[in-house]
Amino acid sequence: MTGAANGAVSDRVLTLPNILSFLRLVLVPVFLVLLAQGSDGWALVVLSVSSFTDWLDGVLARRWNQITRLGQLLDPAADRLYIFAALIGLAWRDLVPWWIVLIVVGRDVFMLVLGVILANFGFGPLPVHQLGKVATFYLFYALPLLMLGQAFPQLDWWSQPVGWAFAIWGAFLYWWAGIIYAIETMRVIRLPRVSEGVSSDTLER
Repeated sequence: MTGAANGAVSDRVLTLPNILSFLRLVLVPVFLVLLAQGSDGWALVVLSVSSFTDWLDGVLARRWNQITRLGQLLDPAADRLYIFAALIGLAWRDLVPWWIVLIVVGRDVFMLVLGVILANFGFGPLPVHQLGKVATFYLFYALPLLMLGQAFPQLDWWSQPVGWAFAIWGAFLYWWAGIIYAIETMRVIRLPRVSEGVSSDTLER
């Protein structure tokens, strides 16, 4: 077990930020069942709790020097599961169009392909880009706003426009970040070839 002092990444498992991330993962099926049953108010509560804990675990991890490798996996995994679950659930009930689902899911399939390319060249995943974090933030907080109008129709007049603004802008940034990752992937996989070329030239000389 390593320490996490001064922002270092720790191997610890049992930390409060990790527990909050795990709680978000456990609540994903609960959220889906509530959404499928039409219990929009309770589904909104679960999604709001998840949004709050998403913010809270990041704050606590940084403030208490509890940034862990497990947390770096759990946190984005929980975020994506909620985004997928909410979008698919809302699209299934014809509350949002399927094209927004295809845009978001298609981007993550694109990222998966980039990950496979990197792995084939012997590289691990690229560091998370700040733009990707901003895009996830917009998408993650657009969903409660879209659901708010469904649960409370009297709030629909402002929650829907604001929610859709967040969703569309988030989807755009999501793909913009994906393009940045693609450019960085192409740059990284060229490095070994450049090195091999330099070594070869050196040997010939």
